[in-house]
Amino acid sequence: MHTAKQSFINEQEISKTLDKHSTPSAEEVNEVLVKAREMKGLNLQDVAILTSVTDPVQLEKLFQTANHIKDTIYGKRLVIFAPLYISNLCANECTYCAFRAKNKAIVRRSLTQPEIVKETEMLIKQGHKRVLLVAGESYPNHDFQYVLDSVRSVYEAKHNNAEIRRVNVNVAPLTVEEFKLLKNEKIGTYQIFQETYHQPTYKKVHTGGLKMNYAWRVTALHRAMEAGIDDLGIGVLLGLYDYRFDLLAMMQHIGELERVFGVGPHTISVPRIEPATGSDMASNPPYVVSDFEFRKIVAILRLAVPYTGIIMSTRENAKTRTETFSLGVSQISAGSRTNPGGYEHDDEISGQFSLGDHRSLDEVIRDVAQMGYVPSFCTGCYRLGRTGQDFMDIAKPGTIKAHCGPNALSSFMEYVNNYASPETKKTGIQLIESTIADMEGLPAERARKLVDRVNRGQSDVFC
Repeated sequence: MHTAKQSFINEQEISKTLDKHSTPSAEEVNEVLVKAREMKGLNLQDVAILTSVTDPVQLEKLFQTANHIKDTIYGKRLVIFAPLYISNLCANECTYCAFRAKNKAIVRRSLTQPEIVKETEMLIKQGHKRVLLVAGESYPNHDFQYVLDSVRSVYEAKHNNAEIRRVNVNVAPLTVEEFKLLKNEKIGTYQIFQETYHQPTYKKVHTGGLKMNYAWRVTALHRAMEAGIDDLGIGVLLGLYDYRFDLLAMMQHIGELERVFGVGPHTISVPRIEPATGSDMASNPPYVVSDFEFRKIVAILRLAVPYTGIIMSTRENAKTRTETFSLGVSQISAGSRTNPGGYEHDDEISGQFSLGDHRSLDEVIRDVAQMGYVPSFCTGCYRLGRTGQDFMDIAKPGTIKAHCGPNALSSFMEYVNNYASPETKKTGIQLIESTIADMEGLPAERARKLVDRVNRGQSDVFC
């Protein structure tokens, strides 16, 4: 067993690296972009150089490189999911969050297991196949079993023989034994955000509860790995501190996981602070991240960790989300609600934060398809054991595309046939046929066979 320590976040090294590369030359930037095209990732110095890019010509080269890498690895696929908030009970005091313990401005609620089943059924009726289960960092009767039961309830929910096929989980840091129990429920990805790696800021914005313990949180992914969960999601809350510092710290975190366990995170999320009920900070972030800087962050992450999924939530508005697709985003939420019970009765005031994109799942799917992106509901890799190191072993040589492209199309065909509005169905069929026509060799053969099977009435087909 590995003993995790927080010393792998070296603030002094980060500061020195940022200072040293605060004004990189055009030649230095170009060298990093050439290196990035090898799709083997970037180091701390490389990322520091890219964070300092402001020249429009260099920025355009950065964005073009990110687009090239995104298309090479992921093609035009966009994985679709929805968050499922089961409880907004919380024992922490996070100054940016509506769920903080002393906030009296929201209605507290934790869903019963029948209510969780009902919420899940509503998502299934929309066409969702994967959810991110989210809970505040406290549970009814302070019992972690509530989370385990909730995962089970999501998997057990059915509507017309359809079901959720992958449950990812975002809950408080756990012990190794608790992580083992979570793994036994066959979860997909365990996701946790450090919020900020800058310890003085972390201490300032977390003023109560177990979340005050920086070391316990930053080593949570080590414990998850030790418990056998090898699909992990990380992220920072952009706006709490200088994003350049947090990007480099996150690279240190990724490097430590790769060093100790041989594999880094499966996904990275890029949430920005959004207004939240009862939070002054959320309306006035200490370090505002502009839309321009936000796009640059996404592009840099695509270059730095090329085979890691980048998640874009409905915190952002439709325009901002759309602009990031070509820069590296590979997973998006759609039709989201951030309050417990929100799919039956929406109450944004009691949600964790304000939403920027209020479109329904069908609207998002149609808009994405009209742009030429293939909405994917596939969960094949997870269920075939292609996770962690096994996933990277086929992702890095590029062979994963022979599975992902066809699987995305078959899962989209299933959505089109069973859930899409007439307008979305028309757009979807046109995209599926044109995408298959543009494919060659084995992927094209697989895609045609899988889509034909779906059109004959089969479901959940993948390779």
